Amino acid sequence: MAYKSTIIGRKHEQDILSKCIESDKAEFIAVYGRRRIGKTFLVKQFFSESFDFYATGVYKISRSEQLKLWQEQLAKYSGVKRTKPKDWFEAFSQLREYIDTVCEKEKIVIFIDELPWLDTPKSGFIRALELFWNGWAAERRGLKLVVCGSATTWMTNKLLGDKGGLHNRVTRPIRLAPFTLKETEEYLKSINIEWERKDVLDTYMILGGTPFYLSLLRPELTLWQNIDDLFFSQDAVLKTEYNFLFNSLFNEANLYRRVVEVLATKLKGMTRSELIDHLKVKDSGKITEALDNLVKCDFLRRYQAFGKKERDMLYQLSDMYTLFYLRFVKNYHGMNEHAWSNMEEGKRNAWAGYAFEQVCILHINQIRTALGISGIASDVCSWTYSGTEQSAQIDLIIDRGDKAIDLCEMKYSDHEYELKKDYVEWLRERRDLFREVTGTKKTLRLTMIASSGIKQNMYTSSIQGKLSLDDLLS
Repeated sequence: MAYKSTIIGRKHEQDILSKCIESDKAEFIAVYGRRRIGKTFLVKQFFSESFDFYATGVYKISRSEQLKLWQEQLAKYSGVKRTKPKDWFEAFSQLREYIDTVCEKEKIVIFIDELPWLDTPKSGFIRALELFWNGWAAERRGLKLVVCGSATTWMTNKLLGDKGGLHNRVTRPIRLAPFTLKETEEYLKSINIEWERKDVLDTYMILGGTPFYLSLLRPELTLWQNIDDLFFSQDAVLKTEYNFLFNSLFNEANLYRRVVEVLATKLKGMTRSELIDHLKVKDSGKITEALDNLVKCDFLRRYQAFGKKERDMLYQLSDMYTLFYLRFVKNYHGMNEHAWSNMEEGKRNAWAGYAFEQVCILHINQIRTALGISGIASDVCSWTYSGTEQSAQIDLIIDRGDKAIDLCEMKYSDHEYELKKDYVEWLRERRDLFREVTGTKKTLRLTMIASSGIKQNMYTSSIQGKLSLDDLLS
């Protein structure tokens, strides 16, 4: 079987898949991640759709209907028409019988997409899958079972976290994350969109690195026209995406939505206990599970404030699409199909400043590389201080293993950012306050990440670390 790749990014994931194919033993590969992130595309493109069997679950249909579709796919690949299996045990038994007929092949690839949707109530699906793998497939040399699923709670709890017969049976879990800025730029070029890097950044601040959302952009339109079309037109595709996104990913969709909507009102983040107070719910394992799953699906960022203990971990809404939707779309009931193009500049700029901060935090590895510390251990955190006479907040701190700390400022602007005397003095005062309050003995560095770079003037030398959008796109 020949494998080729026309895939943007995903180098690490492709390396894992390549090693699985090269392996002589049976491999159980689970690809998971949020909806629209490109799981199915990755598998189909990597294998050039050369599967020995392929089936997919369908959202919200009965077990009987799922089994009927399975039967049709088995007939397609085997060339043999079988009766519809009465349950999943029989369905996997029929699959095994068919695979035995192609035993002369060195490598056999079975791909089951949207696996969680096959596990309808009282279907017995998970136990049938367990018997199929443990009772036969795991010993079948060269067999590769690839499964995908967007319902992260199911994938992490029922498959990867199974306490029964499937415990530790997945040999290669692959969590698919959103594109980086660089991968987003590459993807846009692949669909004939050659925008300036500033527009690539703005695209990312609205849609994030979700490939499906990016695929909806039209080359003949400007970015602003595209956003009007996707969010504010009469049949806007991404206006209705929000609710379906949560319903398809999580069993407790309402709770998950409530969590992100509360966090959307507290941009610096909240602790678990603060969230419970705001949600007015009981302190239970459901909250912990929801937070964990939202982090795994890249909706939330979990981080620690400088000098705080682990129990004081903060949760911050970091998904770009959700941030934009909740800020501008959810409660918009106007009839202006050009709402984004006609948005007041002040409202757009206020959002853009915070969105750019989140983009920077999501690209912390690129920041480390630009600072020359990619090989040095470092922690990323924030700091807030409220004293009787002074208060201060630093949203991004890089606490380095080389006895230095970068106190980062992130500035979004259309033009080079010009440092002025009063602003530099404020940065120094805040740095000195940080040293006094924390008692750190490390070297404190003022670092600025400016989207359009920093204009050279007499105050530029006051900043030790200077990064721009180009560094984030490296």
